[in-house]
Amino acid sequence: MRIDILTLFPEMFPGPFSASIIKRAVDGGLVSLNIYNIRDYTHDKHHTVDDYAYGGGAGMILKPKPIFEAVESVKGEDTCSVILLTPQGRPFSQSVAQELSRHDRLILICGRYEGVDERIREHLVSDEISIGDYVLSGGELAAMVVVEAVVRLLPGVLGSEESLAEDSHTDGLLEYPQYTRPAVFRGWSVPEVLLSGNHAQIAKWRREKAIRRTKERRPELLDRVSLGKDS
Repeated sequence: MRIDILTLFPEMFPGPFSASIIKRAVDGGLVSLNIYNIRDYTHDKHHTVDDYAYGGGAGMILKPKPIFEAVESVKGEDTCSVILLTPQGRPFSQSVAQELSRHDRLILICGRYEGVDERIREHLVSDEISIGDYVLSGGELAAMVVVEAVVRLLPGVLGSEESLAEDSHTDGLLEYPQYTRPAVFRGWSVPEVLLSGNHAQIAKWRREKAIRRTKERRPELLDRVSLGKDS
């Protein structure tokens, strides 16, 4: 997979992308991550990327020309999804991450300031994504979230494919409680069923706990989940 990121602050990315799962995926040739500075696609001595909004208002708007030229240069003749990270986009979720992980290539545009010229939305991007109902200073952190969530879904990135199947939100539920050694810590014991070796009973316990935890913490998720008779 190839992911290209267009940003005004390329220096924000090397740290998060040079450690842990993403680094292993890059080193293993499972994903290619490329960072481009939108200012490199300007043609004035000040590398101007923003301007005042027509009609007035506070803040500056990202100009269309540098972003169009950046995307067209990076994209070339390829057909791929061009995604704008914006609070106005569709909510990012595990299912959206799974959808994006099936693409061979993605281009992510990091918004800044008061937003982008509307013509970028209308004529350049194919998707808009928001990582939550709040506002950040720009799309860089959102791009990192999307990359992390998508890359870990690529085949071969995680050591255990079972880890993906049991993650929170993969089946619409929050993950069940997890325990490790010691079996008793400060008087608190691991549930006996997990020590029993009875895999059917363990699976039943985990399912019940996942449903209960989801009901307690995120009950709205249950509207989208088929619970079956065991709920």
